[in-house]
Amino acid sequence: MSKKLIVANWKMLPTTLAEAEGVLDLINDYLELLNEKKEFSLVFCPSFVFIEEVGKILKTSHLEHEAELGAQDIAVEDETALTGEVSGAMLQKLGVRYVIIGHSERRWKLGESDQVVNQKLKSAIRNDMVPIVCMGERERDENFSKFLEKQITNTFEGLTSDEISRCIIAYEPVWAISTNPGAHSDTPQSALESISVIKEVFSKIYHLSPKTYLYGGSVNSKNVANFLKEEEINGVLVGGASVNKEEFVKILSLVSKL
Repeated sequence: MSKKLIVANWKMLPTTLAEAEGVLDLINDYLELLNEKKEFSLVFCPSFVFIEEVGKILKTSHLEHEAELGAQDIAVEDETALTGEVSGAMLQKLGVRYVIIGHSERRWKLGESDQVVNQKLKSAIRNDMVPIVCMGERERDENFSKFLEKQITNTFEGLTSDEISRCIIAYEPVWAISTNPGAHSDTPQSALESISVIKEVFSKIYHLSPKTYLYGGSVNSKNVANFLKEEEINGVLVGGASVNKEEFVKILSLVSKL
């Protein structure tokens, strides 16, 4: 099995730096106890207020060799007056290497269009970061393939093949996210079908496909092994479960046993 990528999207949690340190301390302790070769690599994406401190912790613990720093969002421009935004240049100075682009909550709850996501994607690439680009349909119906094709076409408009090859794709079915009304569980078979569609669209339009595909539909210790047993799924984007330190360590433990 190739090494899996585990991305922890902390969203607006934890609420204090002490809690954030507690999460990282337990994960650090767990990794120190692992004698065997790690079958995963980690990316932590804290809220903006904790990025600098989390970056320092990652550099001064066992996590230095296992984890990278990520951000949950990025401004569309590098140098302009945008109240409340954080630029790619600022993130880069804090040591951020990865950035989540187009998360479903930003698309569906905050109204970010494909065009805005496209601008943010270009900003991440312009600042030499690795974009984790979230894709996924709101409803699983007979038109889901067409929806994904349109979303990909709009999101990646104007990017070169080389730029697209630097991206990580996170398939994030909105209908499977537990915090959404009417959510229902996804299956590895359904996820593989969607990832296959996404790969086909990239191949048809851009004559290539990004190498890394993550799954991000409410990942937890009960379902992570089922998804990561599939060769085509190269990792997971973990939301709420990544801030529950015991649950996240359990996830890592399960991945280690695959």
